Amino acid sequence: MPRSVMDFKKAVHNAANENAQYDNMDSGCSNSEKTGFIPAKEDKESGCTSDIAGHDEPGDKTDAAVERMLKEEEDRENEAEDIDYSKAYDIVTTEEVTEQALQTEGEEFRILHHKCDSQSPGIRKCLEYLRLHMWSSLSRAAYVSLLKDFVESEFFVIDGDSLLLMFLDEKTQYLHSFYRIECFLQDFTEKGAKYVIAFFKDAEQMYFPYPYFLFLRTALIEHLRHNTSITVHTEFSNCLSSQWEIFLKKSYPYFIIVSDIGLSSLQTDYLSILIAHSLSKKINVVLASGQEYDILRVYGYHVQSVYKHKLFFVKYGQDLQRAYGNLVKCKESFMCLYGHFKLSLNSIQKEVHQSVHLLKQLWPEGSDIRRVVCVLACAVGLKIYSNMLENASNSMGTKKKQSARGRSKPLSPKEAADLCRMQCLAVTFLLHMPLSQRAQIRIMKSCWTKQVLPLIKMQQLCTHFALTQLSNTKDWKLDLTYLPDLNDDSLLINLAYYYEVEYNKGFKFKKELGKDVEDEYQCLWDTVRKLAVKYCLGDAFPIRNSSQPFLDQKHTFFTVYDRKIPNIGLISVKSDLVEVYAGDVLKDLPVLKSNDPAVTSLTKYKEFDELRHWHSGRPLTEEYERVCCTADAKSKDPAERRQIQKLQAFRHFYGSTLEDTASKLIVHQEDVSGSANAAIKKTQKKHKSKAEIIAEENNRRLRAKKEKKEEEQWKALCIRTEKEIKADVTGGINNLEKLLKTLKSKSVKFSVEMTGLSACLEVWKEHCRTQGNKEKDLGKAVQVMRRIHILLEKYQDMLEKPHLEKLTKCLRYLGFENLACSLYGQAGETNDKKISNYAIEVGPARFQLQYMDYYLLREERHDPDPRVQHFIPDTWQRELLDAVDNNESAVIVAPTSSGKTYASYYCMEKVLKASNEGVVVYVAPTKALVNQVVGTIYSRFTKKLPDGLVVCGVFTRDYRHDVVNSQVHCLGGEIGAEVWEHLLVTIRCPFLALSATVSNPEHLTEWLQSVKRYWQRAENRVKRSSTNSEKNFTRKYKGKSKVQEQKQSYRVRLVVYEERYNDLEKYVCSLKSGDFLIEHCHPCAALTVNHIENYGIPSDLSLSSRESIQLYDTMVKVWREWPRAQELDPEEFVSFKNKVVIKKADVRKYEQELKKELSKWIALGQRQKVNRLLDHLKPKPVDCSENEKWKHFASFVNKLHEMDKLPAIFFIFNVDTVESAAKSVFLYLLKKQKLIQGSNIEKERNRLRAELQKVNKMVGKFNPEDTKKVNPSKMENTVVLLSKKTQLEKRLKGLTDIPSSCTYADPKAVDEDTLRKIFYRLRFERRGYLHQSLALRGIGYHHASMASKERQVVEMLFRMGYIKVVTATSSLALGINMPCKSVVFAEDSVFLDALNYRQMSGRAGRRGYDMIGNVFFYDIPMPKVERLIKSNIPELKGQFPLTISLILRLMLLAAKADDKEDAKAKALSVLKHSLMSFRKERYAQILKIYFMFSLQFLIKEGYLDQEGKPIGFAGLVTHLYYHEPSNFVLVSFLVKGLFHKLCQPIKGSTVFSENVLEKLVLILANLFGRKYLPACALKYKRTFCQSKVFLEDLPEDFAEAVKEYNTKVEENFAHFLLTTAKLADMEQEYRLPLSKTDFTSKSWHGSELASYLMDTTKSISAISPFACVSGMVDNDLFLGENINKALLRSLGINVTNCPLLYLKKYDNQGRRQPLNAYALDFYKHGSLIALTTDNWLNEGDAYYALKEFVLIIKSIGTSLSELCDDPDDNVLLAFQQLGEIYAKKLQCII
Repeated sequence: MPRSVMDFKKAVHNAANENAQYDNMDSGCSNSEKTGFIPAKEDKESGCTSDIAGHDEPGDKTDAAVERMLKEEEDRENEAEDIDYSKAYDIVTTEEVTEQALQTEGEEFRILHHKCDSQSPGIRKCLEYLRLHMWSSLSRAAYVSLLKDFVESEFFVIDGDSLLLMFLDEKTQYLHSFYRIECFLQDFTEKGAKYVIAFFKDAEQMYFPYPYFLFLRTALIEHLRHNTSITVHTEFSNCLSSQWEIFLKKSYPYFIIVSDIGLSSLQTDYLSILIAHSLSKKINVVLASGQEYDILRVYGYHVQSVYKHKLFFVKYGQDLQRAYGNLVKCKESFMCLYGHFKLSLNSIQKEVHQSVHLLKQLWPEGSDIRRVVCVLACAVGLKIYSNMLENASNSMGTKKKQSARGRSKPLSPKEAADLCRMQCLAVTFLLHMPLSQRAQIRIMKSCWTKQVLPLIKMQQLCTHFALTQLSNTKDWKLDLTYLPDLNDDSLLINLAYYYEVEYNKGFKFKKELGKDVEDEYQCLWDTVRKLAVKYCLGDAFPIRNSSQPFLDQKHTFFTVYDRKIPNIGLISVKSDLVEVYAGDVLKDLPVLKSNDPAVTSLTKYKEFDELRHWHSGRPLTEEYERVCCTADAKSKDPAERRQIQKLQAFRHFYGSTLEDTASKLIVHQEDVSGSANAAIKKTQKKHKSKAEIIAEENNRRLRAKKEKKEEEQWKALCIRTEKEIKADVTGGINNLEKLLKTLKSKSVKFSVEMTGLSACLEVWKEHCRTQGNKEKDLGKAVQVMRRIHILLEKYQDMLEKPHLEKLTKCLRYLGFENLACSLYGQAGETNDKKISNYAIEVGPARFQLQYMDYYLLREERHDPDPRVQHFIPDTWQRELLDAVDNNESAVIVAPTSSGKTYASYYCMEKVLKASNEGVVVYVAPTKALVNQVVGTIYSRFTKKLPDGLVVCGVFTRDYRHDVVNSQVHCLGGEIGAEVWEHLLVTIRCPFLALSATVSNPEHLTEWLQSVKRYWQRAENRVKRSSTNSEKNFTRKYKGKSKVQEQKQSYRVRLVVYEERYNDLEKYVCSLKSGDFLIEHCHPCAALTVNHIENYGIPSDLSLSSRESIQLYDTMVKVWREWPRAQELDPEEFVSFKNKVVIKKADVRKYEQELKKELSKWIALGQRQKVNRLLDHLKPKPVDCSENEKWKHFASFVNKLHEMDKLPAIFFIFNVDTVESAAKSVFLYLLKKQKLIQGSNIEKERNRLRAELQKVNKMVGKFNPEDTKKVNPSKMENTVVLLSKKTQLEKRLKGLTDIPSSCTYADPKAVDEDTLRKIFYRLRFERRGYLHQSLALRGIGYHHASMASKERQVVEMLFRMGYIKVVTATSSLALGINMPCKSVVFAEDSVFLDALNYRQMSGRAGRRGYDMIGNVFFYDIPMPKVERLIKSNIPELKGQFPLTISLILRLMLLAAKADDKEDAKAKALSVLKHSLMSFRKERYAQILKIYFMFSLQFLIKEGYLDQEGKPIGFAGLVTHLYYHEPSNFVLVSFLVKGLFHKLCQPIKGSTVFSENVLEKLVLILANLFGRKYLPACALKYKRTFCQSKVFLEDLPEDFAEAVKEYNTKVEENFAHFLLTTAKLADMEQEYRLPLSKTDFTSKSWHGSELASYLMDTTKSISAISPFACVSGMVDNDLFLGENINKALLRSLGINVTNCPLLYLKKYDNQGRRQPLNAYALDFYKHGSLIALTTDNWLNEGDAYYALKEFVLIIKSIGTSLSELCDDPDDNVLLAFQQLGEIYAKKLQCII
């Protein structure tokens, strides 16, 4: 244990008896807390605990200890960042093997570049550092969802070469490659992504050694540019060019997708430089390798840009520039054929240029690109080749001929012409033959001979140059549609084989080409001859004039498939649920016969019946009151009772920090009415009873008495209040408003306001007299006008003539004569010089907009609603209450802090009043929000209930006690969103769905309304068919329900309210010369002309009144002749003119008019003026380094403190940075305190402590019981000593107290007793002492990985106003009641998107405290700020709602429920009503297809029988439903007895050896701890400190079981795909997905030769026709790796739907991706720190992952205990033992 921590703990340790009084405040929040504190390893050794309940003496020792501890942590983090590269050594990787294979392909064809200075030691060293830097950075890449629902507004870049590298494969045919690339891009496009593709010019040189890939790259660029709508950038020379840097700065992409591996080490280094440069420019990188996708998401490895990336580029930038120059520098390149024929590539380029010019003359009308490229490649290739041969024969001597004996003999010109004729014929078939027939061409595995290959590669180079030349040709009509189909190697090889082998076998093998093909071929060959005019190439026929073999006969064979595809069909399932849901699809599909081997071989297990709840072990029954509450406050177990009492006491206390009002006692009202506004109707009765009249009279007298008392109170305070205002107008007005809040009488409030007005006017007059001609502080005039607004708006009915005269006089003093006249109707003494001295030199409308700004009043109702006590609800809030009263459902979309949650508490109150049995379920996305709601309920409601019932129960992973959808936008989230969806579609009672951030609430409401209509129909059916079930249920139910039957409503209301109570003002902050530049960011500055033109101005981009004036002034400045300038002048605007009280609604009208005018400017052709306008509004922040930013972070916090912008929440997305930022602020204040107090204060403190210790010893000797025996002098000495002790304690406290200037804490906000109670909760927390020290300085941090008690302490103290600075992750974004004055975005991140921005910024502006909210962007790149401000709130699209495990659970529900109709209705609600498939027929069909596969899988694996009933291990699988397919593999291990074989205890005991448990962890880690690292992590081996990092493979027998499982799954999946293939849309299958290029038949009249080349026996029923050209057939679907490449796309299924568990996973470059061994490593060393330094995890993520792993072990143990009859079963005992050990290890770090 660090010495500093021990010192600190001793310094803050208080005796236990001092804390005993607070013991009842300690909550038992989780089961683990019941057992008390489990000390950490360090604490066990030192024998001390972290009891820090007291804070009386924080002192310098405490601070010094914390300071040392923080420094130690910082040093450790720095050590982790600085990788010792000397410990790393290179190992052979896939990329090197690939490069070697490509380089040693043969000497027959080579590209010779100018030799670069690659041997320079400096460059070599720089490149080696670059490789190591990349390895260390990319290994830390986080695997995330790249396209969430929230990222629609974000824009990213795809590096074009990386895109190409993802799909480069020499086995994949040309057209198939384009198809796969388009599929990839179309997936992004369909998911709403916005992206551009960039191909760098310099990268082209990397491909010359690989001509096929080179011409593929060139064709791809042209295809994307001409045939798709994607923006393709080809103007940038390289990533180091200034143009590229300007592009990055202006556009600031969300990320760049880049490959980390190239075709060669040269290209890999090139790509590494691109990655390093991007990261150095604060652009995040996503690796091209390792990406996966499903129907809604794309996942990939994301690398966050951090300061070390910039530092690396700064340090090695110049060396990298030189290294890059060497990578791409080339004077001239040469092509070398057959080892000795050498030709400059420039000469090929020139030849192509000349040929293109000639071809234009031959084909002036233009042509199809395939024809053009074919004739150019053949003609230029033959010309160059013939020239080379001719030149070689003339210059070659005997010696050279002899030296060339080992080389291949070149083709003769005649043989080369034969090859070109076949190429022309192949292109002819491409032009005419439909893809449906090309897909049937026989599959031949062959390769070209060494003599042919060089010529083909040379032609590919010619094709590249031809495409490059043609791309610059604008005066010639070219049809570029079929750029993706320039070449079909499979077809060419088939033709070569036919003419080389089969054609000469006899007459029957001589097939006709067909007239169309023959004519087209003749035309092409004639054109080739004309282009190669000097050379005699021969006629078009015969096609072969030579006998030279072109194909290598040894390696030529036709593919024969040994695997016999089983009978196609589905196993029948006799289930009503299946028939109702998927019957329409099933009727078109074949069904296997009952005697089919697939059916007869099904495993028969016993039927599964779950009798006990798998968590608690309680029996499952249909009885409503089935089990007594085990956690009741009246429990017989004293410890349990004490635990519950403590928990409830804490909840009340926690709730008191959320609610100001006292808890309301709820009384059960038997006659409570469900009708709306019952209270209102009651008051409308015609005749009152005598009792009612008496009650009313008593109430009237009571009100009169209270009013008189308030009048007397005001008389006593009146003069003092006036004096306070005159002395300090701000403080005085604040006190006046506090007083107003305490008053009830309207007349007294009116008197107070009038007095306030008079005092404010006097302050203004005095200020004007004092200032004279100097500039005046208009803030004082604002207070005058503000009081006038309030009086006119709220007290209109009380204003009499004298009052109006006074208001008029005030307006005249301010110089607003026109307003005075409009108010009172009489012209005043405008020439009075005295009055004119006080006049404001600004018009009244401009003054109100520009200076009153956030003080402007909103439209508010003044008529109370009897349903609401403490405030007057707005119209939209009343609509919500009406919905609750009418038992209707509602979707509520309103800004944060607008009061939408009130409806849910009104609903709770209604249910509590109605009965003791009614239930309200409040669903929230985070534990923090759950805790908040529970606290609020305890604070609001108290109700006496029968034994066994509680007012509020909680069900989270922390709580398992007893069991309103808030934040409904979580339907678009990544994890758990499907649970929200399932809840919304299965609940039958009314619901309230709340959110602040949904952009398509209409669509959401329509979906929910469709669900409600479904339930309306379903419940009628259930009622008709469930009479017997209801009788049975009634018989089983022991008690009679007292819940009143209320009229069921199926209506779903939509309530949308868009107005924030507080406006938000944004500021951009940057660091300049050590000082902070804080600029106001006008919302319109985020716009661009293009954005306004294309998307309009976002609906939620609102302006404050000050910003509206700023926009108007800038518009006038930019366009002086603006026609509407006068009309829109604030003083002339129709809604402002002569208006005394301008309200927010008036300003909104003005704002909308200005926005319309701005859009109109663009329509009028004033784009340039709009550009100038937006540029005027745009702030000009200064870039600073990441290091400088965090170095000055604490100073920035202090700056906000000086600006009075605290309390503030600082949002940071990295858990470690959240903590370090808070600590840096603490250290800053500590340093400041040392500077203020000086160094001598420590000596004085020590002296006082020593003296106090002596006095305490002397006082301790005195026994108070012996006072009679003590003589008076001794008694007098004791009194003196006690007095001295008091003085010493007082002096010591003065020296140890933190000076007010060195803390942000507000000591007035919380009394010491409450503070002690709160800190007492931290006494056993691992970092409790740190949180207490931070809190005493007004600092806290908050993230999801903290202990719940730590989070709650921060939340409570922040809400109470004690803590003013909180650094946090998004854990505080979702609905947490932690309003603040300012929100600061202190870090950019992939998670800072449109949704999170709105959720987080919504915290700013505390209603009732702040008139405006402030949002600060601290060194966030300006383009990102602009995108966040202008981006629309993302639409909710839903999730893929089904998993195999969920379907098993639905089948279990349908089979086992007593009321079958009811169960079927519930299951169908989930299956039929997903948000994803709402009004999307294609998605609905995809879900049905997936449902059918899941059923087939479950039946074949033995989890369902053919009647749809669960059998075998169905229960265990459903319990682990979150971990699919690992749950199925786990069962396969159990069935094979592998766990029983492994779990053998030590002889003579039930304890298991460490070896057994380690193996068990290894197995579970391979199943449930699957965190993949990027493949590049294996590039270097490194000596790690404690961890192994890379997870070992499964033990051999377990690995074999997984292989067997995978093989079965692959077979089942392939069989299913073949069965459902007929559901595909074949019209769509013959079009490329992105460009929609159509390959269906047009005018094909057939060809005898084409028919001969087809193989009608091969099965391709489920294969995409584009994949067929690469030789893929149905048999290939039996390998999972082929599914995404080959399957029919329109089925909507991919390999992610197949429950495979990969033993070894490979990325798309064929490199293995290792699993992170974090779970096993932690089990071995128990160190969280080691996981952060070795395993590339941050601390928060590591802790969360370990917690999840422990829960899985415990879940398995619990499930096994239910399934296993023997409680002493070895496997069960092993899992239980492992769960306890792992939990203890984890507990030690908490």
